Amino acid sequence: VNDVTRMRELEKENAELKKMFAEMSLENRAMKNFIEKKL
Repeated sequence: VNDVTRMRELEKENAELKKMFAEMSLENRAMKNFIEKKL
């Protein structure tokens, strides 16, 4: 695999991980808000 192809793959993977992280952060915040309202 040449460097350019490898770099594109890594950039794609990085973008997917960033999206996953953003979604998990939102879920985490929503759960915290939910728990705080329950207490």
